[in-house]
Amino acid sequence: MMSPAVKQSAQRKAYLNANIVAPAQGLNGKGGILVEDGWILAVGPKVTKDSIGAGTANFDCVGATLIPGLIDMRVFTGEPGTEYRETLATASEAAAAGGVTTMIVMPNTQPVIDDAAIVDFILRRARDTALVRIAPMAAITKGLAGELMSEIGSLKEAGAVAVTDGTHAVSNANLFRRALTYAKDFDMLVVQHVEEASLSKGVMNSSETASRLGLAGNPAMSEVIMLERDIRLVEMTGARYHASQISSSTSLDVIRRAKARGLPVTCGVSIHHLTLNENDIGAYRTFFKLSPPLRTEDDRRALVAGVADGTIDVIVSSHDPQSADTKRLPFAEAAFGAIGLETMLSAAVGLYHNENMPLGRLIEAMSSKPADILGLETGRLAPGAPADFALLDLTMSWTVDETKLRSRSKNSPQEDRTLEGRVIETVVAGRTVYAYAR
Repeated sequence: MMSPAVKQSAQRKAYLNANIVAPAQGLNGKGGILVEDGWILAVGPKVTKDSIGAGTANFDCVGATLIPGLIDMRVFTGEPGTEYRETLATASEAAAAGGVTTMIVMPNTQPVIDDAAIVDFILRRARDTALVRIAPMAAITKGLAGELMSEIGSLKEAGAVAVTDGTHAVSNANLFRRALTYAKDFDMLVVQHVEEASLSKGVMNSSETASRLGLAGNPAMSEVIMLERDIRLVEMTGARYHASQISSSTSLDVIRRAKARGLPVTCGVSIHHLTLNENDIGAYRTFFKLSPPLRTEDDRRALVAGVADGTIDVIVSSHDPQSADTKRLPFAEAAFGAIGLETMLSAAVGLYHNENMPLGRLIEAMSSKPADILGLETGRLAPGAPADFALLDLTMSWTVDETKLRSRSKNSPQEDRTLEGRVIETVVAGRTVYAYAR
């Protein structure tokens, strides 16, 4: 279940002469899209001015690239409980500006999303205040404490699309095994933050750079150990499992082996780990303090290759807004996390411009692939699908200015960077929710 979180447009509209990139439908070329009542009627090269019928409002998209609305599988907000960081409304504004039409919100709220009533609250609040669609993941354990398992069946019935403890890994192997078993019974996806707690008490990647900066290191092996354990438990239970973010080449090898054995395992990577490395921390820049930490350039390159060859299934923003009070501190004391909803797509397009991978694969990793993993009807351009899409100018350069970012928090690691590629319009249920003011 997803919150509609949008008002459908009843008007019949056609967007024409765009370059359509929709890998799930095999579309990569000039064409158009015809929508009515919030749904796609037709899409592709046969949608032209002559074919759309009289009375249809039409828009010439020449020079623009039309893509499915993006699905971001890892978004943290502050609602309920810490709205000063981010609300569902402000996060949705940032999402719309970044071409994201569906946000999957994490359960790390106050109170935690570990009860059917809170799932219902999120869905109702999204319906009333958000510009884009919103679906919650619920907590695996009560209060994210890692001790008592949440009622997975009732959470799914209430509308949760998966269960996760968000920024916390479930350390207790027996509890996690039971969670996987119950989740399989309800065909519920289990999402894990793969860091072994006792090995991940550092504040950046364990390396020569950390030693030089005098900072405690967090080794990649903490991620690998948790991942290896979890995959053994998946093998035991047969449950669907998703590693929310991997950050190292060694973890990538583990995922490859699991998939080769036919296990129901998928994984994601944050846009930060695809575009940045540990050297970007520079002079103790806390906007680059992330969990998992930014790792080496070799790791970054391996992750990019992993997305390109499909080993890594999805790209996420890992949008985690933090206040100035928690970020403008000495590096070791600052909070983990960075925002990324508004810049994810533009930063990803940089990988295309650098010839690291085809545009179609990037779009797939942010649209149809997360839709497949979560069982959503969005994320694709096909007749009968929701009319959620974005128009993108691949060549438009823009500089990230924190004062213009729509997120309530401003902790962007892309601050002051010039990105190439900008969303010029975002449509949800046939209704324009964002348009770039030229």
